[in-house]
Amino acid sequence: MSERSDKPSTTLAPGQWSFTRWKTIGQLEALEVQHPLFEAAITLQGAHLVHFSHTNEANWLWLSELARFQPGRAIRGGVPICWPWFGDPARNPPAIRANIKTPSAHGFARTALWQLEDVSESAHEVEISLSLNTGTEFSGAWEGHALALITFHFSLRGCQIALTTTNLGQDPLALSQALHTYLPTPDITHTRLLGLGNSQYIDTLENWEYATQDGPVYFDGETDRIYESGDVLIAATPERRTKLIGFGSDSTVVWNPGPAKSQRLSDFPETGWRNMLCVETANAAGDYRVLNTGQSHTLGVLIERG
Repeated sequence: MSERSDKPSTTLAPGQWSFTRWKTIGQLEALEVQHPLFEAAITLQGAHLVHFSHTNEANWLWLSELARFQPGRAIRGGVPICWPWFGDPARNPPAIRANIKTPSAHGFARTALWQLEDVSESAHEVEISLSLNTGTEFSGAWEGHALALITFHFSLRGCQIALTTTNLGQDPLALSQALHTYLPTPDITHTRLLGLGNSQYIDTLENWEYATQDGPVYFDGETDRIYESGDVLIAATPERRTKLIGFGSDSTVVWNPGPAKSQRLSDFPETGWRNMLCVETANAAGDYRVLNTGQSHTLGVLIERG
């Protein structure tokens, strides 16, 4: 799915990068990209993309004005990585629950410290890869053993994120996951999500009952749904259209906390629900994946202007 230029990229060591630099955001170490065509920022904690835009444009991602960049604290906004399980452990299939030793939602990847693997730059694009090897460090939370490799590909076309999981254990490994993309909007009540018409979904706010989507998704209050669809989506707001092209995914999570829940969420403005929506490329609910020893699976999304 990567967009490639005609000129080969060149891998450079730290200190030789032309467009990428180390930066501290709050208390977290980060990589900042300032390319003539685009800008980006990724924290090593969580391999968390907090900014992407064309040069001199506003952030394509929604980031809470109350977000705190602190060790061990999930960042509110951007693209958190939910891995190696998505959502409440109790709502996951038995094969996933069997490996989880904590009640915490969304796994541990979003607060773990990832390792920089590579930075590759050219006149047209930048690619950054980070890894997380679970080993024994997370044995108190999870019984699996896997390597997660995430690659961010930035270009004028947009931003592609690819998360590859490889099972390093001796037994089959079941996992659910999501790229929890936050998108901005000037007005959620005049925003719609296209591409999910006629899809079946689980409405988690209605006792996890199944329903069928009729036309575009509109937002008139709290929304929390798991769609059985991995089709191309367009988030249409009063300002712009953003296209999300997922791969390795047959499920999409659509979320907005609404006015009541916004007041209970950490690091979230009370009226923040009016200006954001989450469209999550996922392997969730019945779309969870099982990897045999040495087997890999890649979940990814390309975010571009619609």
